[in-house]
Amino acid sequence: MALVNEHFLKLPGSYLFSDIAKKVNTFRITHPKQDIIRLGIGDVTQPLPPACIEAMHKAVEELAGKDTFRGYGPEQGYDFLIEVIIKNDFAPRGIHFSTSEIFVSDGAKSDTGNIGDILRHDNSVGVTDPIYPVYIDSNVMCGRAGVLEEETGKWSNVTYMPCTSENNFIPEIPDKRIDIVYLCYPNNPTGTTLTKPELKKWVDYALANDTLILFDAAYEAYIQDENVPHSIYEIKGAKKCAIEFRSFSKTAGFTGVRCGYTVVPKELTAATLEGDRIPLNRLWNRRQCTKFNGTSYITQRAAEAVYSAEGKAQIKKTIDYYMTNAKIMKEGLEATGLKVYGGVNAPYLWVKTPNGLSSWRFFEQMLYEANVVGTPGVGFGPSGEGYIRLTAFGERNDCIEAMRRIKNWL
Repeated sequence: MALVNEHFLKLPGSYLFSDIAKKVNTFRITHPKQDIIRLGIGDVTQPLPPACIEAMHKAVEELAGKDTFRGYGPEQGYDFLIEVIIKNDFAPRGIHFSTSEIFVSDGAKSDTGNIGDILRHDNSVGVTDPIYPVYIDSNVMCGRAGVLEEETGKWSNVTYMPCTSENNFIPEIPDKRIDIVYLCYPNNPTGTTLTKPELKKWVDYALANDTLILFDAAYEAYIQDENVPHSIYEIKGAKKCAIEFRSFSKTAGFTGVRCGYTVVPKELTAATLEGDRIPLNRLWNRRQCTKFNGTSYITQRAAEAVYSAEGKAQIKKTIDYYMTNAKIMKEGLEATGLKVYGGVNAPYLWVKTPNGLSSWRFFEQMLYEANVVGTPGVGFGPSGEGYIRLTAFGERNDCIEAMRRIKNWL
């Protein structure tokens, strides 16, 4: 008989955002006349940049002609996209890659979840806490996370590095060796960032301890502060210890289009049990060629247009729109007396719940009394308890109205 992967059975019964959807649906059934404003799930609301739409239309027309039709593309991505990625995202920062070090995909979520395929199941894992749930769940699925400790909400083979107001959301360097460390900056869910000196401490730790850093830079386009690094490769030595994940989802509104890329430097290696050093670039390439047929040509042409002069201007306008939302929300929430973090270099606001309320209790009160939906912080990890995440991806009028409702409620 076929046997299931029993590690899947260790996962919590449902995904965080599924639980939220159920609670919101229950409210809508019992309060059908109430208008809900959703500031929880981080999906975008503004249309795709016109430059990307135009590129997609052109690509579709190409596929309609016999002479310009394209079938399977390179699993690693087309050179026309990879070359503009290198030219625009890295070269201006003094970072140089060959085209074979960039792998185009259908998004950062897929790659952060799949990267474990090329790593042994018994590697130890370290995460900042709170954390994007995919990092933990993907390790649970392969048995790398160990066993869930019900009392603490932590997994036995995972080292949690708390990020709270007490340490200014800067995780402490571990006092022990960890094989794999996940870092996400600008951070989801807290919206906080690391400076170059702070990030350098992590690169130095990784080099000294033969640790692999998995660096999620999906929100780098929202950075406003020049002292905040956009890429871990701005730090000397990072090519020897880090894989970086990028996404067009929040940068260019590609949540429904699906495109991102992963950087695996050729000088990055990991060890076999016998001590041989194996280039991870080669393993990831093999994995992608086996399990992935490449991102669609239409999508990659749209992503290429992100880097055109028109595309850059249009994307900046949209990002400015969302960050203005963040400013309005941050000021509005602080005016009510709430303590708010993030919202400056990221589209996320991390709000401390008042009066010692739990994350879920505050979520429910805000839903039923202000008709505003957020995301309970505890869903992102134990250190998220006592916080709620709000996103700036909504419509301007909704953000303004939500702040008015919360002010009247509190």
